[in-house]
Amino acid sequence: MIRSYLFNAIFYIGTAVILIGGSPLLLGPRSWAMAGLRFHARVSLWLLRVICGTRMEVRGGENLPKGAALIAAKHQSAWDTFALTLPFDDPALVMKAELMKIPLYGWFSRKFGMIPIQRETGPGALRDMLKEARARAAAGRQILVFPEGTRRKPGAPPAYKPGILLLYDALKLPCVPVALNSGYFWPRDSLLRRPGTIVVEILPAIPPGLKRKAFEAELVGRIEDASARLLREAQQPGSSSIDTVTQAVTEK
Repeated sequence: MIRSYLFNAIFYIGTAVILIGGSPLLLGPRSWAMAGLRFHARVSLWLLRVICGTRMEVRGGENLPKGAALIAAKHQSAWDTFALTLPFDDPALVMKAELMKIPLYGWFSRKFGMIPIQRETGPGALRDMLKEARARAAAGRQILVFPEGTRRKPGAPPAYKPGILLLYDALKLPCVPVALNSGYFWPRDSLLRRPGTIVVEILPAIPPGLKRKAFEAELVGRIEDASARLLREAQQPGSSSIDTVTQAVTEK
């Protein structure tokens, strides 16, 4: 717990310093701001490894198609929101619109070209989201979405929202499922940070054109089965001593 408290203090203070110190990037091209985003992720992962002994491993990078794609990732932890910027080329995250109103954080999110969604406003909000997503995909970017909409505890029953089905139908892109076990090491609603290796597993892409029910069954089945396997792996005795880190991610 001492290591966890130390990390959290440095992480949140460091995030504020990077946001404020990097504010001039708001005036430059988007690529500069994205470089700042990746810098924050690398620094955060380094601090997590050095202070808490928590590492990151990415598997299945060969499953990523070139160019635009729909990335559907399991969401268990706040860790996902910054660490998942590294395995992908130029991700545009679908995020709650109210976050865009936060000073600096929201300004940067708009600069990054993230995709806002106002879930409480109904069909109109979904149309706006699709319009933004099409524009990002046309620019060759990867659309990163958390299909359950919010963080779920490891092992909790799946609760996938219809937005992922709309995106899959509208974008006509391959959908890449992503499983992970981050919630075991960085639990939601907790300051605890466990040592070990957070695994992000990029699964084979689901081709476009499937019927909605078939696509949903395939997506949920792949993500949930792989995430359950990764959770069991994390819980194995001695897993905290695993020392495998994907260097390509930190060097990208």
